Formats: sequence, C-alpha cells, structure tokens
Amino acid sequence: MASSFTSLLLMVLLAILSGPQCFCLASQEFQVGGSKGWVVPPANDTNIYNEWASHNRFHIGDSIQFKYKKDSVMEVGEVDYKNCNATHPTFFSNNGNTVLRLDHSGTYYFISGASGHCQKGQKMIVRVMVPGSDESLPQHAKSSGYHGPIGVSEMLFLQFVLTCSFASYVI
Repeated sequence: MASSFTSLLLMVLLAILSGPQCFCLASQEFQVGGSKGWVVPPANDTNIYNEWASHNRFHIGDSIQFKYKKDSVMEVGEVDYKNCNATHPTFFSNNGNTVLRLDHSGTYYFISGASGHCQKGQKMIVRVMVPGSDESLPQHAKSSGYHGPIGVSEMLFLQFVLTCSFASYVI
C-alpha cells in the first residue's frame, strides 16, 4: 500500500513540476517598416507605419525593432503624437537599432525625433492586445463558439487528472 501511494505521489509531483515548462508562450519580434526600416515615408504614403501596425497583432512580451540611420525613435503620449511634439518623450533612442519590448497592453505612440520627420508621416500607433480579449482572436473564431486556448492552470489540472488515471492502471 505504501509503495502504491509513493508511486502515485511521485507521478503527481512529476506532472506538476514538468507541466509549466511545456506551456510557455512564444513572443515575436516585429521589424518596423519591414526591409526598409524606420525611414521618412514617401509623400504619397504618409500612413504607411499605421497601416503596417494595423495588419499585425501585438501581444504582451512581443518586441518591435526600429532600424534606421541618422534618425531616432521616441515613445510619446497621444497628444504629443498628434502634434508631433518631441519635447517630452517617455522613451528615446538614436542608436540605429532600437528594440522595444511591449510590456503591457494598451496603445503605444511612436514618432521620429529627427526634425520634420514626424510631420512627414514617420510616426506610428501600436495597439497591444489585452490577454483574453476578443480582439486577440482570429476573425472566424469570434462567432463560431471558439473557446480559445486553455490556460496553464487548466492544462495542469488536466495533466493531473490524466496522470492519476494512468497511475491507477499502473498500480
């Protein structure tokens, strides 16, 4: 009896300790502007960066990479974004290869810090999805009864139940 209890306990502990390692979410790194990078857009395409951002789904933990020459990138508030005001950035970089981790959901506003570039359209709004929101679901899943991926706690519980079931057959 003690031997079967010990075996069951070891299997449960193994299931619990190995579970979280299997369910890590991968983050992505996005290169702003694709192969062209962070540059002043053509005069006839001043909304290029917002169009690019709207075609991507950003999640907490993702990163965006700005590649540029003789320029800079700033994170600013909404009012400063609308007015192309570079005097109060919350983030500034001019190293030519800036990687910024998106560490919270919500809206991020970016502008170029080089004189006149923001006014020419070198600015971008990035919206990071709220975990579990409908916005992060594929379009076809919103009305199809889709329940989304299960979380770590649900997966651990399922793994526990299956391990216990398996242990009862082995013991």
